[in-house]
Amino acid sequence: MKTFFTIVLTAALAVTATWFTLQKFPPTPSVGASAERKVLYYQSAMHPWIKSDKPGRCTICGMELTPVYEGEKGLDESGGGKVVSLTQNQIQVLHVQTSEAKIRPLVRILSVAGVIDDNSMRHRVLSAYVDGRIDKLHVNYLGAEVTEGQPLAEFYSPSLLQAEREYRQLSGELKKNTALRLRQMGLNPAQIELLDQKPADSLTSQILSPISGTVVSQSVYEGQYVTTGQQLFEIADFSTMWFNFRAYEQDMPWIKTGLTVRVTTPSLPGKTYTGKITFIDPNFDEATRSTQVRVDLDNPLVNGKRELLHRLYADGLVELEAPSVLTVPRSAVIETGSEAVVYIEQSGGAYEHTVLKTGRRGDALVEVLSGLKEGDKVVTNGNLLIDGQAEMNRAFMTPTETETPVAKHVGLNADQKKSIADFIKVADAMSAALATDNLAAFNTASKSAMDTTGAMVDLLKPNVEHLEALEKSRHFHGFDDIKSARTAFHTFTVAATTALEPLRKAGETPDFQIYECGMVDKAVPDVPKKARWIQTGGRTLANPFFGSEMSDCGEEIKR
Repeated sequence: MKTFFTIVLTAALAVTATWFTLQKFPPTPSVGASAERKVLYYQSAMHPWIKSDKPGRCTICGMELTPVYEGEKGLDESGGGKVVSLTQNQIQVLHVQTSEAKIRPLVRILSVAGVIDDNSMRHRVLSAYVDGRIDKLHVNYLGAEVTEGQPLAEFYSPSLLQAEREYRQLSGELKKNTALRLRQMGLNPAQIELLDQKPADSLTSQILSPISGTVVSQSVYEGQYVTTGQQLFEIADFSTMWFNFRAYEQDMPWIKTGLTVRVTTPSLPGKTYTGKITFIDPNFDEATRSTQVRVDLDNPLVNGKRELLHRLYADGLVELEAPSVLTVPRSAVIETGSEAVVYIEQSGGAYEHTVLKTGRRGDALVEVLSGLKEGDKVVTNGNLLIDGQAEMNRAFMTPTETETPVAKHVGLNADQKKSIADFIKVADAMSAALATDNLAAFNTASKSAMDTTGAMVDLLKPNVEHLEALEKSRHFHGFDDIKSARTAFHTFTVAATTALEPLRKAGETPDFQIYECGMVDKAVPDVPKKARWIQTGGRTLANPFFGSEMSDCGEEIKR
């Protein structure tokens, strides 16, 4: 699909460039022989290796050939398809723009969502220390704001009352021991110190708030009897809230404590709260591949109430930053599968295809780990069309290929020809199975590949060259996935066609067809672009490397 897309782009580019050139620079009639410049040759601006000694059109894209005059330098045709040369007219038509690779800070704003919770370190549950009765409630509604030491209830407990009377009557070490007992029964040191002034006829003790905060739970009422350990009140300090959000693996290179976060919530439109990241949970969630991050937020008290309510939904913007690193604009980087590519501006309208190793990605910039140096100018606009042209250059550039080997001897006997026929039948069956993505059929067909290949190699050794690679590639033991099967088949079929094609040209084999695909490296990793395979019986072209994804990719190689 990429090749088809680049063909369309190139055709559009060629038509546009030709029209623009003719409109802006119409041919100027000659004013005399003395004014004419000598034409050295004619060259395709899109495919610089296409040259002619007379006017005409490019044999690849159909674009009119450009004259190269005496004293001028033609378009650079070097670079193995990695350098794309454009005329000034083409650069203007494509609106090619460049930007320098620079060392500068990376900046990124990360949008997150989470919940506003209270500070768990300032959250207290009050329980009864001894059995007793709630005689009176000083705070009897949820949401009440209380301060540390403020009375919450009057509590009657016979055991507590008896301990208080003993304390007032004792002295010395006994008084100290009784004070410790009173602490265990729920009184704080300040209450114990005031017991000597407490009226003797007072029957209750006060339950005091241990912290300043908001009453979020009330579990008792006036007149209710409670037992030891029963929950009475729950108080949370909402003066500082926690905004909790989840950060994912790809965000972790950026996230660190101390970063500023701006938080908004739908319940308070137009208000923004700013806080710092104070904690990152070291335990990653295996299911979501994320961890929890905490931000501290001040929660102002307005008209006796806290602005931020407990467990609100909220959005956050995390201001991420990184130290100064080598960067390029994001628009300059083209993602091509596992590679990141840019085009570096060279002199004379040339642009070089360069593979980068990238790091972190900011909002506008990308960190460059290798492939560029500071000051290199990379294309930021028009690079997609340039990349399409580079792909066309690589596809259509005439490769330097070795001549097909010829048979060392001819005149094979009947046994040798039969072994070749058996081998071709197996190779065709393996190819047909892969062309239909049928792994089970391939494993079945390849079981006999070892025997048929071995028999043919043994019989042909005296007469035919180039059998060593075929003999080494004949080991098939079944595959668990189609990708591994195609990788093994590639080695096998390259060796098979190399050995059999000379015999086919010499008329020493049964009739079979050889097909070639020019983009096998897209389907099988780490192999050359071109590879051939065997088909028999006039079977319709069926590509074993791509299967149903692109079965008609290829062309027949004639004798």
